[in-house]
Amino acid sequence: MADILPANRRQLRACLLCGLIKQLHQFRNHGCENCEELMRMRVSLDRVNECTTTNFEGAIAVIKPEDSWATQWLRLERFRPGVYAIRVTGMPPDDVLDELERRNITFIPRDGSMPE
Repeated sequence: MADILPANRRQLRACLLCGLIKQLHQFRNHGCENCEELMRMRVSLDRVNECTTTNFEGAIAVIKPEDSWATQWLRLERFRPGVYAIRVTGMPPDDVLDELERRNITFIPRDGSMPE
């Protein structure tokens, strides 16, 4: 769990796909535990900056995502335990959006807006 939970509030970022909050170095060292297959952030600071944002609001700590009404409401029930942003502003890179489309997965922005 140490690679998922932020050690402190410095350099916090949220994944643009799932909203997982971690420190910059944690994304660089471990990627996103939910989205690494699509985002490929591990060991690339440029990719971390493209695929995460500092522009997020609120946070929810998730221990048992499958058992929580809050995780269902936020569409987090299939994700790993961790700390997640309530709202995330920003869009993933075009290559990630293209891959989601190729897999017939609809991207739903985590800022509350509707998909384009």
